Amino acid sequence: MELCNLAIRIIFLSQITIGILGNLSLMFYYLVLYYRECKLKPTDLILMHLMASNALVILSAGVPHTMAIWGLKQFVNNFGCQLLLYMQRFGRSVSIGSICLLSVFQAITINPRGFCCKDHKFKAAKYIACSIDLLWVLYMLINFIFIVYPFTERNSKNVTRKRDFGYCSIVGSDEISGSLYVALLVCPEIFFSVMITWSSSSMIVILYRHKQSVQHIRSTAASSRTSPESRATQNILVLVATFLVFYTLSSILRGCIAFLHNQNWWLVNITRFTSLCFPSFGPFVLMNHYSILSRFSLVWRRNKTC
Repeated sequence: MELCNLAIRIIFLSQITIGILGNLSLMFYYLVLYYRECKLKPTDLILMHLMASNALVILSAGVPHTMAIWGLKQFVNNFGCQLLLYMQRFGRSVSIGSICLLSVFQAITINPRGFCCKDHKFKAAKYIACSIDLLWVLYMLINFIFIVYPFTERNSKNVTRKRDFGYCSIVGSDEISGSLYVALLVCPEIFFSVMITWSSSSMIVILYRHKQSVQHIRSTAASSRTSPESRATQNILVLVATFLVFYTLSSILRGCIAFLHNQNWWLVNITRFTSLCFPSFGPFVLMNHYSILSRFSLVWRRNKTC
């Protein structure tokens, strides 16, 4: 049992270390790119905010849970616990919204006629920036409700049970707050997941049809390489697929914990691990498919020649 505890401690510590380094490295890369070119492409702008929300999830959920596993128990008071939960929900919601925005934007870029979008290349940056700002502000206000509500219902007798997170504990929510959580957070997340799946499927169908239509034009030598339209969205599809797998798995496990009155130690740790997988390993998926390291070295080569 001691060996299992040590292994879990090392796994969580490695996960949050890798996640923080990966997200901060990508954010630094985009800041350097913005400094050099004075602007970012719409996809790069979305990804920069995605990395910021992922870092927020790791810092608010991964770091406290890892500290609790290493023996630092109940080191946060009630208000601090509510604040950490606020940051976790907020970061998770912005991350899901950013992935949805990224996937839908890529689908519109590939097939603008299907979405009745004219001059989308010239207006995309403006719309994307406004959409991201709206996403941050909207979820900041929505999640603020779950901080204010427990204090307004402190004397309520409808609370269910105490929720212990290891690093802190709060009184369980009543039926009203549970309904608010489902209506304001769960339902939009399901809608975003449907949009992500639909837009990703649309991209696959469009790219396959286009590849079949131009296949006879390409030479045999060129056909052995990856086609341009496949490379255009391969990175987005891999990122989206990674997100959907880990998000679906973590959501199922969260639902199992919600229905269990006696929390299982292994189930709680596995749920925490899977919920942090995408924020921690998502940047490395991007590094692989965007060839960011080579682009980063190109930026610094330009800097040296100037």
